[in-house]
Amino acid sequence: MAPIEDYALLGDLHTAALLSRDGAIDWLCLPRFDSPACFAALLHDEHAGTWRLAPASGGPATRRSYRGESLIMTTEWDTPGGTVRVLDFMPPRGEAADVVRIVEGVSGRVPMRMLLRLRLDYGSVVPWVRNEDGEFVAVAGPDAIRVRTPVPLHGEDLATHAEFTVAAGERVPFVLTHSASHRPRPRSADAGTALAGTERFWAEWIGRCRYEGPWRDAVRRALITLKALTYAPTGGILAAATTSLPEQLGGSRNWDYRYCWLRDATFTLQALIGTGYHAEARAWREWLVRAVAGDPADLQIMYGLDGTRRLPESTLDWLSGYEGSTPVRVGNAAADQFQLDVWGEVLDGLHLVREAGLPTSHPAWDLQRRLLDFLEGHWDQPDNGLWEVRGPRRHFVHSKVMAWAGVDRAVHTVRAHGLDGPVEDWGALREKIHQDVCAHGYDADRNTFTQFYGSRGLDAALLLIPRVGFLPAGDPRVRGTVDAVRAELAHGGFVRRYDADADGGVDGLPGGEGSFLACSFWLADALHATGRTSEARALFEQLLGLRNDVGLLSEEYDTDSGRQVGNTPQAFSMVGLVNTARQLSGSETGTNAPGEHQRS
Repeated sequence: MAPIEDYALLGDLHTAALLSRDGAIDWLCLPRFDSPACFAALLHDEHAGTWRLAPASGGPATRRSYRGESLIMTTEWDTPGGTVRVLDFMPPRGEAADVVRIVEGVSGRVPMRMLLRLRLDYGSVVPWVRNEDGEFVAVAGPDAIRVRTPVPLHGEDLATHAEFTVAAGERVPFVLTHSASHRPRPRSADAGTALAGTERFWAEWIGRCRYEGPWRDAVRRALITLKALTYAPTGGILAAATTSLPEQLGGSRNWDYRYCWLRDATFTLQALIGTGYHAEARAWREWLVRAVAGDPADLQIMYGLDGTRRLPESTLDWLSGYEGSTPVRVGNAAADQFQLDVWGEVLDGLHLVREAGLPTSHPAWDLQRRLLDFLEGHWDQPDNGLWEVRGPRRHFVHSKVMAWAGVDRAVHTVRAHGLDGPVEDWGALREKIHQDVCAHGYDADRNTFTQFYGSRGLDAALLLIPRVGFLPAGDPRVRGTVDAVRAELAHGGFVRRYDADADGGVDGLPGGEGSFLACSFWLADALHATGRTSEARALFEQLLGLRNDVGLLSEEYDTDSGRQVGNTPQAFSMVGLVNTARQLSGSETGTNAPGEHQRS
């Protein structure tokens, strides 16, 4: 397996693949993002499934880049015999899922080698392989995978191989197509037609982007990545394309991120609305309303791509994990946690949509009122917090702040838009929550808010206090909190979510983790808000420098090893990049309600 930052993303808005610098697809789930992987070398070795297509001499590519503003990866090798190029992409989904790989001779003659080792169900199932009308066909249970190419294929060591030579001007295609094994054979993509259509799709999509600030290229690449992490049939946006990439190399903090988190809703809506993608924002909002419909007491922190609620967690013991980081998990038990902040996140996100002028409906307001009823009766309960700690429930300050934000948005909605609601009661509740947080979540001796009531620890989410409007950026308590987080949680400007060892070990898990990149963008935002814009810009440029060579960020960064860690590419990190660039460019779409800041 390669370093996490060596992987590029391919996708068709239904699933995604990760392609290494040496020409290997080491991760691919079919037919959906959350389906079992057929290439899982990323979490074990090539015997768990891989598809390598590269010069016979091997080695990493000489250079690579996305073709224009698309998800078409161009990889080139300079070899003693000449130069060869491979184009890798997934056409936007039609009848079936396709992965297209086109080998192009650039100069000379280059011997090539292909290894296709299909392993279904995360590396555990070797498919039955046969030749059907000149097409390679692999079948196992519900899955059928076909490979079409003019190159002769042969089997060896439970894998499929090919050796061929490509000369300057020649083009050799490979097309892998997935379908349900009980369905008729689907029509495979034509490589040349699919290439043109894929390039056209991405050019048209990114052409709608309205951001034209100083970080134009970085923002547009981040938006393309965010679109690639969108499940087209429902509009749901998943947190990352992978599972179990570790937050600490060799550690056990390995989680499945192929689901949709409510905590991401407001930030994602900000990024989409602020850059002109109202259709995507509406689709995400509609996914959100469908997913959380029902009893507000049953609200979950995350859902499946289609709004599925049950996400049972299990371990895949036959996989050794990325660089020995076990266990490898599928599903996520955190879906059953009580995280108070998500009620505020949903209310804040729906408020943002309304303020942006996107069409809303009375059922959406009815849902918001039910969520508010739940908040009124439960805001003072301890919870598991934003970071899904698996230790005891606490009175997390960020959770209370977001409960305040949800009520605050309701007060503003009634007063500004004339919708029906007990605004006086909500106003009183807003004040009550605010006073409680300021009385119990603030350490006057240190001039900082704390992670939870009575805690000595800090939390990077405290950086969001001015952003959501709980206190103005000019309040001394805000600046004190920003300075404290910067001093205690930042290393070289890169921010950890919290101190895992503080208060006797708040999260109940062994080991540590890297710096959380979304939190590092929040620090840049907070520095900008408190008047330290030059420092904010310097930090932002530093964070941009962490992107890999094709513009992607994972969840975290290990400052000791200088490597990306955690699941990749991470939507929260890419959204943070977009929103910070917009704020530093003066094109902010904030979450703050237009009403007054509280002053308790």
